[in-house]
Amino acid sequence: MNSSYRSPWMTDELDMLRTTARRFFEDEVAPRAEKFRRQHHIDRDVWEKAGDLGLLCMSIPEQYGGQGASFAHEVVVMEEQARICDTTFGFIPGALNGPAFFHGTASHEQLQRWMPGIASGRQVLCVCITEPDAGTDVKAMRTTARREGDEYVLNGNKIFITLGQQADLALVAARTGGAGSGAKGISLFMIETAKTPGFKVNKVLDKIGQNALNTAEIFLEDARVPAENLIGGVEGKGFFQLMDVFTRERLSIGIVGIACAERAIELTVEHAKNRKMLGQTLWDFQNTRFTLVECLTDARVGRVFIDQIVKDIVDGKPLQPNDAMMAKWWGSEKQCQIIDRCLQLFGGYGYVCEYPIAQLYMDARVARIYGGSNETLKDVIARGM
Repeated sequence: MNSSYRSPWMTDELDMLRTTARRFFEDEVAPRAEKFRRQHHIDRDVWEKAGDLGLLCMSIPEQYGGQGASFAHEVVVMEEQARICDTTFGFIPGALNGPAFFHGTASHEQLQRWMPGIASGRQVLCVCITEPDAGTDVKAMRTTARREGDEYVLNGNKIFITLGQQADLALVAARTGGAGSGAKGISLFMIETAKTPGFKVNKVLDKIGQNALNTAEIFLEDARVPAENLIGGVEGKGFFQLMDVFTRERLSIGIVGIACAERAIELTVEHAKNRKMLGQTLWDFQNTRFTLVECLTDARVGRVFIDQIVKDIVDGKPLQPNDAMMAKWWGSEKQCQIIDRCLQLFGGYGYVCEYPIAQLYMDARVARIYGGSNETLKDVIARGM
């Protein structure tokens, strides 16, 4: 699909990064994607290869093992992953937002201790926030952390934990305040999973999409954590630390949504121009062309909006929470709508898993849920109107 549009934040350096990221996904991920989906996780060497290429923790400062690059660098990697219709690598929300959560909340000493291993791909990090009865409503979490001497003892249940089964490190939110303490009673802890018998992976959840991205249920049963693993060194700041990082995660989900929608359109245009039916190609039908023009227009509207946000970040302007929430709900809604319309044009082939459009369809649905459900985000935005 020919397009003269170029994101205003792109540079020659980012073009070179795009080439590197594209080669990585095409060579290291795409050929093994089906294997990864069957086993419900990617092979560890993929993380390490990404780390060797500098594709992990790109916006994390160099002193902590990152690349010290801009958010635009991470956007390029997200877009290239979307191009191969992949979620196995877990860039959203695993590779980007796990380290971002940690970097945005930890002390200098804690970052020096753990971040280099994460940035190299030698250690995998998961973030344990969501609970069976406390999803978007983080303030309602029930997991507790009780101080005993030089340790905290954690008890509770976490669910929908991305990379939970593979994680060497787990950033866990727990309540240090008493009942009724609300947001002010939540703290964050780093758990080294192999050293903590009380950290137990109950099961890997069988999902309708994103099956290579292992998503686990976690039990914390008298999990003992050194007091020095209290993130930031102060109790009760966890909720407010998390809210700052959630904003970047929501923007990222919107970015991926639009990138996936654009890829669906490209695949469908190619299919329509080659699919023969009733003595002509599928592209020759006016309905096909009109449908794809409508999809392209919706995707471009989202692209321009998100590009402006990314450009503002690159220019040093603060990311506004409402902008991120609008990008998330719009991008994920259009992702699902556009992919569905494109799949329809594939006919029966669109329902066959080996076709990339089918994989895009299955993987898209959760985008309207994670990072805060779209309904909840609309309600939050409306409070400021």
